[in-house]
Amino acid sequence: MRLGIHITEFTVPAGPAGIAPELAEVARTADAAGVARLSVMDHFFQMERVKPATDPMLEGYTTLGFLAAHTSAVQLGLLVTGVTYRHPGLLAKIVSTVDVLSGGRAELGIGAAWYEREHLGLGVPFPPLAERFERLEEALRICLQMWDPEDDGPFEGEHYRLAETLCSPQPIRRPPILVGGGGEKKTLRLVARYADACNLFAGDKDQVRHKLDVLRGHCDALGRDFSAIEKTLTYRAAPGVGGADGFLRDVADYAGLGVDTVILVPPGDAPAAWAERVAAPLVPRLADL
Repeated sequence: MRLGIHITEFTVPAGPAGIAPELAEVARTADAAGVARLSVMDHFFQMERVKPATDPMLEGYTTLGFLAAHTSAVQLGLLVTGVTYRHPGLLAKIVSTVDVLSGGRAELGIGAAWYEREHLGLGVPFPPLAERFERLEEALRICLQMWDPEDDGPFEGEHYRLAETLCSPQPIRRPPILVGGGGEKKTLRLVARYADACNLFAGDKDQVRHKLDVLRGHCDALGRDFSAIEKTLTYRAAPGVGGADGFLRDVADYAGLGVDTVILVPPGDAPAAWAERVAAPLVPRLADL
């Protein structure tokens, strides 16, 4: 099993001036330890169901560019981009840029978006859920076409129309696509059709098993190799110092279900110290599961 680190808070004690050095230290520690994935959220406001909306929140892709400059091996992505946040052609160009500047380490994490307050707050259109899923599928198709060096022709969809899908420079590697969410009829079907990875949440292990079985069914229906899709799991109850043994016993069950990568969320006020004392020692132990 591999380890990912997902940063969701930027409330470091030193305030805004302390965010950059704290993130740089997290990045260096993750890279040196062999962490597989390093991600941040893609939101305009902090999620009010977790913390106050007024808490600090950074723009995601700018942050990935910063993290790229402080790392050399870890895969970088957002968990996940809301399809409504950026036009798909621009999104493909942004992810391509991160990939080129990081030496081929960018991932596209994407989902249907949900946080209405931040859309309304900044004047970003927030269409109904059914339309957001339609846009999500078109966005996936656009990104794949943008990253096909043999196809820079037009794209004609219901919601997006591009006269040219020109993307130069092309990514160093075609960025892996992660579709976030566990919706059984739409989201996991999109994973099976387009994605290289899925992301589920830890909790009810029978539910995780069920979601993976649903994904397997979609793969079978589409003729897709289920084993080719990376199964990631966000585990929000990240262990503290001394809590590694219980955590490893718990995630061993998820490894048995076929989960490849467990993603931990560090504390918002001291992520660098946590990464060094807790996350780094977990990397070799998780590799044994």
